[in-house]
Amino acid sequence: MLNRVTRYVATGAALATAIAFSVSAFAEPAAPNYPQTIGKGEGALNIVAWEGYAEDAWIKPFEKDTGCVVNRKYAGSSDEMVALMRQGGGAEYDLVSASGDASLRLIYGGDVQPIDVKLIPDFDNFVADLKAPPHNTIKGVHYGLSYEWGPNVLLYNTDKFPKAPTSWAAIYDAKNKGKISVPDNPIQIADAALYLSKKDPSLGITDPYELTPKQLDAVTALLKTQRPLIKKYWALASDEIELFKNGDATVGAAWPYQTITLKAAGAKVADTIPAEGATGWADSWMLSAKSKHVNCAYKFMAYVSTPDVQAQQALFFGETPANLKACTAMDKADKGSCAKYHLNEAETYIKQIKFWKTPQATCSNGSKDCTDYGAWQTKWQEIKG
Repeated sequence: MLNRVTRYVATGAALATAIAFSVSAFAEPAAPNYPQTIGKGEGALNIVAWEGYAEDAWIKPFEKDTGCVVNRKYAGSSDEMVALMRQGGGAEYDLVSASGDASLRLIYGGDVQPIDVKLIPDFDNFVADLKAPPHNTIKGVHYGLSYEWGPNVLLYNTDKFPKAPTSWAAIYDAKNKGKISVPDNPIQIADAALYLSKKDPSLGITDPYELTPKQLDAVTALLKTQRPLIKKYWALASDEIELFKNGDATVGAAWPYQTITLKAAGAKVADTIPAEGATGWADSWMLSAKSKHVNCAYKFMAYVSTPDVQAQQALFFGETPANLKACTAMDKADKGSCAKYHLNEAETYIKQIKFWKTPQATCSNGSKDCTDYGAWQTKWQEIKG
């Protein structure tokens, strides 16, 4: 099992690049150009992926079966993924395992092309909400193939919280000063926006990723009041695990990975999705608009969508598959893991999650009232001081 290494880190040059990407003029999304069938592989496939998303355990069998040699480039952040997919005019890489905070940038930048899901046999077995989610599907056109996902949960010490907290208010409560940990990521603004959407309905927040300047200011104000309460903004899951192991943190925003790892180490912790719901990540395989190895790319997407590969990926990385049929394979490899990662209740569990979506200046209703990713980056730096 591997944590989501450095997925939340974007500083220095990466920050400048991210802001430049978010405010630059967008190209038109690429038009569909579907292959009629998946033909003979071209012999190679160049991918950009999160570390842990292309392990030899499942890549080597794919190469042997298809003759498509997989050349892997691991990225440490969503911003780096966007940069790599635009490198060399966009023709250097065929596929990317993009998270929701990058996928819309790639779609509206014209960097990725639509995918014909009819060529992916296991697509029919996917969780319903992951077949055409807003972070990878535009007006019914699939620009991404859902892969693995997970929620951002409220983690707490069961000795300090004998009764499970029911609200995200716990991480904004001065009573917990110096014992709170949250991710070091601008997308954390969406978590606070989700909380405020329920706490203060007068703000009119209906989508935590679509904030007007006034709404963004209100969320920023809340996060600035939280700043002196924070023990540490964590960039790595291991950072938060150590905080809870040592008793330096007793409540915080986390992933299920932290909870499972801490419990395995004997720590007295539990997690919950509070009444307000939760944000979360959902990764998608996306095909470069200028891919030179389309057949190998489709063969790969079909292969990694199968139950056995999705189960291997989930257990190695600590997340939940899109394919509901992976449940049996997960439990065969690690008894009880299907329930541990909520795949056995995915259709209902997922309803509580607002998946990451790149903030855009144009709202989903077509108005220009929303704030973009660059504005969120700027606000996050203000909040942290």
